[in-house]
Amino acid sequence: MSRLAHSKEDVLKLAEENGVKFIRLQFTDIFGVLKNVSITVKQLEKALNCGVMFDGSSIEGFVRIEESDMYLVPDPATFTIFPWHSRDGVEARLICDIFNTDGTPFAGCPRYALKRVLKEAREMGYTICVGPEAEFFLFHTDSNGYPTTSTHDEAGYFDLNPLDRGEDTRRDIVSTLEKMGFEVEASHHEVAPGQHEIDFKYDDALTTADNVVTFKYVVRAIAQLHGLHATFMPKPVFGIAGSGMHVNQSLFKNGKNAFFDPEKPLQLSETAMYYLGGLLKHARGYTAITNPLVNSFKRLVSGYEAPVYIAWSPRNRSPLVRVPARRGEGTSFELRSPDPSCNPYLAFAVIIKAGLDGIKNKIAPPPPVNQNIFQMTEEELNRLGVNTLPQNLGEAIIELQKDTVVQEALGTHIYEKFLAAKKLEWNTYRIQVHPWENAQYLKKF
Repeated sequence: MSRLAHSKEDVLKLAEENGVKFIRLQFTDIFGVLKNVSITVKQLEKALNCGVMFDGSSIEGFVRIEESDMYLVPDPATFTIFPWHSRDGVEARLICDIFNTDGTPFAGCPRYALKRVLKEAREMGYTICVGPEAEFFLFHTDSNGYPTTSTHDEAGYFDLNPLDRGEDTRRDIVSTLEKMGFEVEASHHEVAPGQHEIDFKYDDALTTADNVVTFKYVVRAIAQLHGLHATFMPKPVFGIAGSGMHVNQSLFKNGKNAFFDPEKPLQLSETAMYYLGGLLKHARGYTAITNPLVNSFKRLVSGYEAPVYIAWSPRNRSPLVRVPARRGEGTSFELRSPDPSCNPYLAFAVIIKAGLDGIKNKIAPPPPVNQNIFQMTEEELNRLGVNTLPQNLGEAIIELQKDTVVQEALGTHIYEKFLAAKKLEWNTYRIQVHPWENAQYLKKF
């Protein structure tokens, strides 16, 4: 959904021409959960000119009750009309930035965190394009409407009807996204039963982060219309593949792909190699952001195509970073560890910041690992100096606390709030007694 140069006047005109009755002012908390304040079309002009005040103390990770007043400031470029009608008429949405009452950007706004990193990139002469590959599951709901983990199909990778019973739902999701301006490049059934992937065209990093938020909202909404529950939980079912969100990245300078150099090995420029070096160096530090749940680490295990080892390759899909075969303007890196539970604004911010740090400090990556890394012995991995991603959220938190570059990408406010919440989440999980433990130990000991 490429960013259109909508002005405030354009938004007002489009709303009137399309009979819009309500506008959803959307933003995310620091954990990526979509929030919403709804206004009538009569309040639209005022919102565009002055913003809309809301209680920031009610949003987890924002501010204390003593300093709760904040403003949602809509970005006119994000104006989109929902292709479906609610009971009350046509609805549209605007994605908002969050500001303090004195007119300064709120340091806890995830969108602002990404904007700061992109500003740093521009000051270095770069613009950054990102293309995500978000996977999700479609599950049945029970008689009370609560989600289950019962799948609707028995299909596998690229299967079609009759095995892929989610095809109608997926087709309606794609149709809705296209009506909202997305350029969908591919959609297909994934490896696991009930698992799907829809890929949309890359764009600048901010637009893509907005698109990921919208994409997840649309997927859930359309699935619900089909009586299904869509989940972006990384590993909802034991024993089958989990859901990832591979992040493809390209760097541009003066309108040309800065990763491409036909004279260099693999046709990857010096800039590309340094960027890659940064991605690898900071991988353990940014994992808490790109894989933020206890459940995220149930996916990051060997045997299910998810990356575990911090390595790169132009030839196979087992390392953390893959170099797709495309060259020229399509030269890119594919970071395979993120999952769709992450906040896309923060995930893109820390990933890009890591790459920029590689360029700034000329961090050379290790040699590529072109054999299947999952089949290598521990001795072989140690000889090559291949490290692993954190194995659980607790370990990822420790690595985040060590990495000042990742902390800078988040900013002090988000870093401290995120860290406190994730420590609580990990400790709460850690002290639980899980059914597996009772099944394993209760009779034995």
